[in-house]
Amino acid sequence: MKPVQFLSNSPIVEQIIKGLTLTKSLVVTSILIGEPYTGKKSLVESIFPKSTFVDGHHQEELIQALQSHDEIIIYHFEAIADISRYDFTNKRIIAIADHVRNSALIEEKFAFIYHMPPLRERTEDILLLSSHFSAMIQEELVIDPGAAIDETQLNLSENIKSLKASIYRQLVTSNLEQGELEALIYRYLHKRLEGNNAYRDHLELFERPLIKAGLAKYRSQLKLSSVLGLNRNTLRKKIHEHQLD
Repeated sequence: MKPVQFLSNSPIVEQIIKGLTLTKSLVVTSILIGEPYTGKKSLVESIFPKSTFVDGHHQEELIQALQSHDEIIIYHFEAIADISRYDFTNKRIIAIADHVRNSALIEEKFAFIYHMPPLRERTEDILLLSSHFSAMIQEELVIDPGAAIDETQLNLSENIKSLKASIYRQLVTSNLEQGELEALIYRYLHKRLEGNNAYRDHLELFERPLIKAGLAKYRSQLKLSSVLGLNRNTLRKKIHEHQLD
């Protein structure tokens, strides 16, 4: 099996890695808590690649694993309704949870408690992962390497999941030819074209990105009005209408 790759330049994450690595030689319980898609499971898999992994949703499997193994990784730990019924004595347990309900019980059950920061608090990892995913996606899509990513358009709302998705979308759309772009717009409009004022209803689809791109490229309304062949007052009005001012 290919080793799990976990990438991080975050000092906070580095401390978590050091702590969990230390527990490889100790019979102790540890829990790693953090938002979904922050890389918790990948981190643990990279340190304990041969351990038994059990989903907290499958509690019968968990009971069997506790009877059969001395080292267990329990992911989706938050799915366990009553953790007090499980005996972790003389076991090396590493739990992974998106959140916890009873902090006091968690402190009682676990010797070490780690908190994984969300990606928005790990600036070093945003840059590292963006570069990694960009290279991986460019290779997958057979895109010439070196395509630029607009960091202002990176989506961190769901941590690594949304970051990767936003990079994927950027790379796909940045390499579209005119015919491919027209095909996308055609499919979009074919589903939604209806009513009595469809032209005006969908005009924003074309005007807003045109003006937004022009403002970013020329950084001058005077220059942009000339490029677009619009009166300056007309351009100002459209900028206001599309909330680009």
